[in-house]
Amino acid sequence: MLEKMEILDVEKLVGDFEVMTKDAENVQRQTLKMILEENGCAEYLQNMGLNGRTDPESFKACVPLVTHKDLESYIQRVADGAFSPILTRKPITTISLSSGTTQGKPKFVPFNDELMETTLQIYRTSFAFRNREFPIENGKALQFIYSSKQSKTKGGLFAGTATTNVFRNSQFKKAMTAMQSECCSPDEVIFGPDFHQSLYCHLLCGLIFHEEIQLISSSFAHSIVLAFRTFEKVWEELCDDIREGVLSSRITLPSVRSAMAKLLKPNPELADLIENKCSRLSHWYGLIPELFPNVKYIYGIMTGSMEPYLKKLRHYAADVPLISADYGSSEGWIGANINPSLPPESTTYAVLPNIGNFEFIPLKENVEEHMQENGNVSFLSTEPKPVGLTEVKVGEEYEVIITSFAGLYRYRLGDVVKVMGFHNSTPELKFVCRRNLMLTINIDKNTEKDLQLAVEEAAKLIAEEKLEVIDFSSNVDVSTDPGHYVIFWEISGEVSDEVLKECCNCLDRSFVDAGYVSSRKVNAIGPLELRVVWKGTFHKILDHYLGLGAVVSQFKTPRCVGPTNNRVLQILCDNVVKNYFSTAF
Repeated sequence: MLEKMEILDVEKLVGDFEVMTKDAENVQRQTLKMILEENGCAEYLQNMGLNGRTDPESFKACVPLVTHKDLESYIQRVADGAFSPILTRKPITTISLSSGTTQGKPKFVPFNDELMETTLQIYRTSFAFRNREFPIENGKALQFIYSSKQSKTKGGLFAGTATTNVFRNSQFKKAMTAMQSECCSPDEVIFGPDFHQSLYCHLLCGLIFHEEIQLISSSFAHSIVLAFRTFEKVWEELCDDIREGVLSSRITLPSVRSAMAKLLKPNPELADLIENKCSRLSHWYGLIPELFPNVKYIYGIMTGSMEPYLKKLRHYAADVPLISADYGSSEGWIGANINPSLPPESTTYAVLPNIGNFEFIPLKENVEEHMQENGNVSFLSTEPKPVGLTEVKVGEEYEVIITSFAGLYRYRLGDVVKVMGFHNSTPELKFVCRRNLMLTINIDKNTEKDLQLAVEEAAKLIAEEKLEVIDFSSNVDVSTDPGHYVIFWEISGEVSDEVLKECCNCLDRSFVDAGYVSSRKVNAIGPLELRVVWKGTFHKILDHYLGLGAVVSQFKTPRCVGPTNNRVLQILCDNVVKNYFSTAF
């Protein structure tokens, strides 16, 4: 009875969203007021001299823009158990650890009940719009979700990845039940300490409930592709488990074996069915709808650094729709995908104006202010002033600034977004790239998106041989003179030297940034280098991050390996099979 009462009222959720977004400016003002009234007594805000003021003008005048580095000492004191209110009035009880794939090490970020509530609001909102287009009934979800252990900080606070903090929150399971999206795997699998064993059991649970699976999801597209790449290798073993009703000896964790024993019964008919389906497939095309005939869609973050996995995911999915999940980070949420029928490459996110206060720094070329000094004109380069949520312009790119309920004030997220339009008076944003992930040696500036486009172009040359780039990364090598770009590729099979040389040239030509091209022409930047690595190299990078306490749910392959990521660079360099230098310029 309780579960029936908790099923979400989709139309009410959509209606509430429509009302709120028609008055986004006022909602933003009220949201900022709530945050500042709630936390005005916190040391950080006290130091800013707001003196109880909660209006946006005073807030911007008194509180500076900050990065994580500026807040590290405050967050560390919270983690160390400081008793007084430092960032928020109510004590922070949990710390989120960022994935660490951007900077090479995880960051501490405050997590509290209010942030959990905004997480659930985002989930509910996007579900409401998604369920209008792709209604699901009382079935199950095959969710490739993984939760690392929560540790304790020096001050006794729980610390875990952002996804772990969400999955372990008592509200999460209730929300999934209300959204008719309950995971088919038992908690022992989700919270198991060994990712490889959990992945195997997720696949097995999916097969046991194969007719009931209505959606397949994970935090990131990478995790879904990884799961079905793994299926290709272990499907016969999975069939043996189902046929005999006995779990593979590869699962050694007693708690997981016990939980799976309650689900796994001998079912030779199902084992035969799966074997027949797998045997008929050509190169595993359409694997997902073959295994799960009632699946409505596949769901996970598919934008930004996840776009390179879409080709493989579509191969597995065939005609099953791919829907990109919502836009957020360990620091907080920004927007929901309210246009689920759009392909992932075109996904936009409508900002929810009541989950935080948002500002945007315009990313046009830095404004030059002319200053007259002693009769000489000098140029002072200044960053444009941030604009409010409703002041952004369609077609322009911005860096996102968030003020959250969890103690981050005017925090530079480091994400670049493009305004694609408005839903009522709230903007719809397209994620472009991380601002600080950039290949640069001289006057060149190539972003993660530029790298992705170059790789996609060059990968067409091996696609003609029915091969694919499994994963890729890059590095700026300044040990040579001049410095040069290094691109690392893991390829699905053998490719001739001739084709790889052409791939290398194609990569070099595909970076069209004017600073790069001009620098290459005068040899201020050396020839691009393509390094091909052994199969399994990027899995070693994943294992490296898992060893540091990351979880697969939150893992993103580092696309540009900087000096802080020495270990990852070492893994890549130690596994190089062949390398090629461009002759394109």
